[in-house]
Amino acid sequence: MSSQVPIPTLHLFAKLDQLLLDVLRPLSIDAWDSPTLSPQWTIKDIAAHLLDGNLRTLSILRDGFRGDPPVNINGYRDLVNYLNDLNTIWVLAYKRISPRLLLQMLETTGTEYLECLEKLEPFAPAMFSVAWAGENESQNWFHVAREYTEKWHHQQQIREALGLQQELMSAELFHPCIETFMKALPNAYKSADAVVGTIVKVEVTGAGGDVWYIEKTLAGWRFINNMAMVPPAAYICMPDTIAWKLFTKALKYPDVNGLIKTEGEATLVSPVLNMLTVMA
Repeated sequence: MSSQVPIPTLHLFAKLDQLLLDVLRPLSIDAWDSPTLSPQWTIKDIAAHLLDGNLRTLSILRDGFRGDPPVNINGYRDLVNYLNDLNTIWVLAYKRISPRLLLQMLETTGTEYLECLEKLEPFAPAMFSVAWAGENESQNWFHVAREYTEKWHHQQQIREALGLQQELMSAELFHPCIETFMKALPNAYKSADAVVGTIVKVEVTGAGGDVWYIEKTLAGWRFINNMAMVPPAAYICMPDTIAWKLFTKALKYPDVNGLIKTEGEATLVSPVLNMLTVMA
């Protein structure tokens, strides 16, 4: 896949997978059962979920095998319910699999999974759209970036449980994740009442943070560079350690409102505070 994509992530998958194996291998049996930020899921459950992602991608994209395709999917909520059921069934089944086997399968399938993604034409239509960004059809580069965020945030959930979270907060690994998350901004603001020309500024601090501007146009909201430095109608600033949890439903704004700086009307602030970049 070409490196000239809006958010390059392919080159990071192998490193991210190796970091996951490195953090899991030393764990005791008891540590595998440690609780995480993900309700009802232990470290082992999340590792099993990550394996499921590898195997489903290989089955569908490489082998053209869909298994039991979903039926009666008539909207976003139907799709979320379907995916939640798939995830629950898989995690429950893998409770009978040893950590050693799980590690072996993560290692072998991770390499094959990456090879599968590398064969995708970056600007061709993806088999699965990035629904949380409001897209009915996405390009492969965005699908791959979304897959990167899945691997990143689930590994970070594991690391949070172990107190080893700093490794993934580097600019190299975190920035592509938060940059992809922010692609959801225009969709998050689609119902926000604002006049044309209204600008909202969102900032995430930390080594891998950045600043994003979106502007209301006749066609909806769009990203801009704001080279003229027009004062924004709303400003939201949060630390990196809060941002990823907020957007993946690990935290809710009322729990961390003292850690997030906001300026402007609530109608222009709340969309980003309630934005989700996972299927939930």
